[in-house]
Amino acid sequence: MAQVLEFKLPDLGEGLTEAEIVRWLVQVGDVVTIDQPVVEVETAKAMVEVPCPYGGVVTARFGEEGTELPVGAPLLTVAVGSTASDGEGGGSGNVLVGYGTSEAPTRRRRVRPAPPVAPEAPAAAAPPVVPAAVVAPVPAVHAEGPVPVISPLVRRLAREGGVDLRCLAGSGPDGLILRADVEKALRAQTAPAPTGQALTASTPPAAAPTHSSVRNGIRTPLKGIRGAVADKLSRSRREIPDATCWVDADATELMRARAAMNAAGGTKISLLSLLARICTAALARFPELNSYVDADAREVVQLDQVHLGFAAQTERGLVVPVVRDAHARDAESLTAEFARLTEAARTGTLTPGDLTGGTFTLNNYGVFGVDGSTPIINHPEAAMLGVGRIVPKPWVHEGELAVRQVVQLSLTFDHRVCDGGTAGGFLRYVADCVEQPTVLLRTL
Repeated sequence: MAQVLEFKLPDLGEGLTEAEIVRWLVQVGDVVTIDQPVVEVETAKAMVEVPCPYGGVVTARFGEEGTELPVGAPLLTVAVGSTASDGEGGGSGNVLVGYGTSEAPTRRRRVRPAPPVAPEAPAAAAPPVVPAAVVAPVPAVHAEGPVPVISPLVRRLAREGGVDLRCLAGSGPDGLILRADVEKALRAQTAPAPTGQALTASTPPAAAPTHSSVRNGIRTPLKGIRGAVADKLSRSRREIPDATCWVDADATELMRARAAMNAAGGTKISLLSLLARICTAALARFPELNSYVDADAREVVQLDQVHLGFAAQTERGLVVPVVRDAHARDAESLTAEFARLTEAARTGTLTPGDLTGGTFTLNNYGVFGVDGSTPIINHPEAAMLGVGRIVPKPWVHEGELAVRQVVQLSLTFDHRVCDGGTAGGFLRYVADCVEQPTVLLRTL
């Protein structure tokens, strides 16, 4: 006889207390194997596929997509027994920490989105008049398969705007629903009716929008990753007395050095990895900036290892993945790790462990085409190095005016951990390494 076991939302680690259901991966009646992912959830740290520790038949699911559940709340129930379970009624015994288990099967049922179904022939009766600006729903476009939308941001935007994703035909590859598709539907919902539209005698003309209705706008709850970012930045501003210093540097020689390294063959070295290598060398000389303040003990805690965070903009918002033991890595290893974490950020597969534990942050905002910035420190760290775009500018080089590749470097630091002399020394050393990469040889 089958035994029904309840699987609850497990502790996802890193102090997280709740998660939002983004996408169910199984249906009621499906047979699941031990440690098979059954639901995709979004926490304040990352997107996580939650594996079920039981094998059997899914008998119930708790919570619709978009619902927030606290840790410990029921997720689903599984009928476990000799006829229903691949594991003879057993379970993995593993407690989820957000990433699945080491020897678990990772099979999951993937259903391709159904192709759009052609509308049926119209009935004999004339259909009611519909304003041209309103987007007519596409009947049963996604009735036979999951809605083809990947981004949680798109799902949230549709949910808050009252847009039924099942009635949208996506403009992306294979019918993928994009943010632009949802925004178009939202605009269509609020568009005025055509001037020539007939009004019945009992229908009064639409009143002009009031001032209060114009101010309502689209409300986006500060939760999930957006809420976590808001909380962390607010706390940083409240607690950290930060200051910023900056300097322009001639990056021509650094760019030449990178080109020479890549021309020699082997792994292509990224510019970010060279800047990271410079950061770790500078922190070895100025370790005060690789620290944090223990406010309760009123102590500055200086750290031995450099876990380097770097800012990455994704569709879900700003995230800061962390390269572990960056001080012990060479340029090739740093390049590989930056590439791995960046790809995971883009696909939403970063784990909570990938996003925590940083001791210093490198922020390359030059990719946005800007020269400078005064960023907010990633609490509880003590400093952040900012790098602007590298552009040709007039520069005095060896006593003569020349066009050189110039970059602006900025350092935002916690004034509790050091004074301006230390911060200035750190930034000047970074600039010297950018201008003359051979300076790094002295620290190898």
